[in-house]
Amino acid sequence: MTEPGFPDNTPTGPASTPAPSPTPTPTSAPVAGKATEAQGWERGTMEKLIFATLEEQRATRRWRGFTRMAWLAFFIFLIWTLAYRGTPSSDKLTPHTAVVEIQGEIGPDSEASAEFIIAAAKAAFEDEGAQGVVLLINSPGGSPVQAGIVSDELKRLKARYKKPLYAVVEESCASAAYYIAASADQIYVDKASIVGSIGVLMEGFGFTGLMDKLGVERRLLTAGANKGFLDPFSPQTDRHREHAQQMLDQIHQQFIAVVKAGRGKRLKDTPELFSGLFWTGQQAVELGLADHLGNLDFVAREVIKAEELVDYTRRENVAEKLAKRFGAAIGEGAIRALRAVPPVR
Repeated sequence: MTEPGFPDNTPTGPASTPAPSPTPTPTSAPVAGKATEAQGWERGTMEKLIFATLEEQRATRRWRGFTRMAWLAFFIFLIWTLAYRGTPSSDKLTPHTAVVEIQGEIGPDSEASAEFIIAAAKAAFEDEGAQGVVLLINSPGGSPVQAGIVSDELKRLKARYKKPLYAVVEESCASAAYYIAASADQIYVDKASIVGSIGVLMEGFGFTGLMDKLGVERRLLTAGANKGFLDPFSPQTDRHREHAQQMLDQIHQQFIAVVKAGRGKRLKDTPELFSGLFWTGQQAVELGLADHLGNLDFVAREVIKAEELVDYTRRENVAEKLAKRFGAAIGEGAIRALRAVPPVR
């Protein structure tokens, strides 16, 4: 019950319902979604970069390991091949004919070098099963120095091991090759082989006339009056020509002495025998430069009486060639590195 004059403050009906809380701003939800999406994209990109980097590192490690293994295998193969120089694997007690090939030009940088021929001949003579040694020759000649070294060593080996030495000529046995063949006890040739050329030559070119026509002046400074000897751009003097001829004549006489010592009375006394001419195998037999017609199999079967052939030829194998190239590459790289180093001041 209310008193008159005062308002009734008792809450009734709808007025008693509490006021609703304010609703959130409609734009706040899309902003949060965009931020979450941006963070997810950054994380995904970062993960991809990390995984790509790790994969690249693993690939690099695998390739580095493969490269190291390849080099290791190469060096193992190289060492094994250098240690195994193609030495004959036959039983030393088995009778056989030892063969040493002399192929191509005779020179210090070829397979027909004194180093290779002597190494092969020494192994052949030392083998107890070798009943005889055959030089299988197919060479146009080459260095008289290399031929002289081989000839002297063959004579020493024959005297020490008391084994016969034969030379069998295939296509050609000329100049320095015949120098070596003359050390054999007997020389066998094919009737069409080329044999001989007992002489010495020194070759070169002269360009003085051409230089005069072109108006080119040669400026050569020397310390020593004969330092420009055999210079192709300078005129050849009579003194230089005479000196060169004396050298050639002396080497020629050395060649002739070796042939006479090796062939002895078998040589026919003809004025052209030591003139530098060469002959067929049939003519060589008639002149005493060779003994008989015959090939390698004939000599092994009928002369040495040991048909089995064992090749003692010393050859430069693939590994040695690679080693030389590898060594040259390392040397060249070292020189370049030294050149790249700045000088100390």
